[in-house]
Amino acid sequence: MPRGCTLALLMAAPVLLQAQGPAVPVEPVGAIVDGFRTHAIVALGNVEFRGNEQSHAFQLALIRDPRFTAAANDIVVEFGNARYQDMVDRFLRGDDVPTEKLRRVWRDTTQVEYEWDLPIYEEFFRAVRSVNASLPPARRLRVLLGDPPIDWERVHNLAELHAAMGDRDAYVVELLRREVLAKGRRALVIFGGQHLLRRGNGIVSRLEREKLAEVFVLLPETRRDLSTLQPDVSSWPAPSLALLRGTVLGAAGPARMEDQVDAILYLGPPSSMTTSKLSPALCSDRGYVEMRLRRMSLVPPPPRAALSVAEQLAASCAQMQR
Repeated sequence: MPRGCTLALLMAAPVLLQAQGPAVPVEPVGAIVDGFRTHAIVALGNVEFRGNEQSHAFQLALIRDPRFTAAANDIVVEFGNARYQDMVDRFLRGDDVPTEKLRRVWRDTTQVEYEWDLPIYEEFFRAVRSVNASLPPARRLRVLLGDPPIDWERVHNLAELHAAMGDRDAYVVELLRREVLAKGRRALVIFGGQHLLRRGNGIVSRLEREKLAEVFVLLPETRRDLSTLQPDVSSWPAPSLALLRGTVLGAAGPARMEDQVDAILYLGPPSSMTTSKLSPALCSDRGYVEMRLRRMSLVPPPPRAALSVAEQLAASCAQMQR
C-alpha cells in the first residue's frame, strides 16, 4: 500500500454524524508547539507517495519557525540511513561534507525505490543546517536517522535485504528511548503515516503500549476531499490543523480516526497537490540509474503491476521533462 494514502483509506467508510461537531481549523505551527508542552514526542505523517510538495513545504515552514526550535530538540526521520549518523551530525553543525558522501544518507536506505532520491529530501537536510547556523550550539536541532544501518555492499538478494532491514519500527522505538526520552529531550518524528497509527504494531502504538511515552499524532490528508465529509473544509486556510476528538472528521472510517491519531493536517484540496520530480542530472547519471534498478529488482513487483521496475524509473524521469 502506498504510504501516502493511509489516511484516505481509513476515512473511506461512511461517517457517523450523530452527536459529532465540526472539526475546527487552527494555525498548525502553534498547535504543534502546544503539543510539545504536554508530550515529549510529536509525530507528523510524511506524504511519501511520489514526494508531495505541500507536505514538504509545511515541514520546512515548521522547522524554520522560532517557536518550533524553542520547543524541540530533535527530529527523527524515516528517510535516512542510521549508518551515516555521525556524518549528518557533522553536516548539521556546519562542517564541510562532500555532497556525494552526504547523499548516501537518503539514497542508501533499506527502501529500494527512488522516493527519497527526490530533491525535497536533500533540501530538508540543508534547511536544518541553515536553521542551525542561526542558533546557539545548545539550541541546534539534531536529526536522528530512523532507518536501520544497512550496508549495501553486503546485500545481494531479498533475504539479505530483509535481514539487514530487521524490524524497522522497533529500531525507531529504541532510538527514541535511548536518544530522546532517556535524555529528557523532545522530538518531532517524521515518518510515513502507517507507522504512526495507534492500532497495529507501529512506532506510536509500541511507544504507548510499552508506556514509554504518550505521543501527539497528526497526519496530513492529501488524497481525499474532506469537504465531502464536512463541507466547510473547502474554506479552511492551507495549512491548517484540526483536532479530531468528538468531530465529524474524527468519526470517519471503519476504525474511527479519532482513535488512531489526534489531529489532521489540511494542506489544501487534492486538486491542488503537486509532486516533486527526480532531477535531470540524476536521471542522466548512468551509475545512479543502474544502482537504483539493481536494488528495485530485489523486491518482486505487486501482482498485476502495470510497470516493471525499469519502466517505473523511466516514467519518473520522463515526468521531470514535462
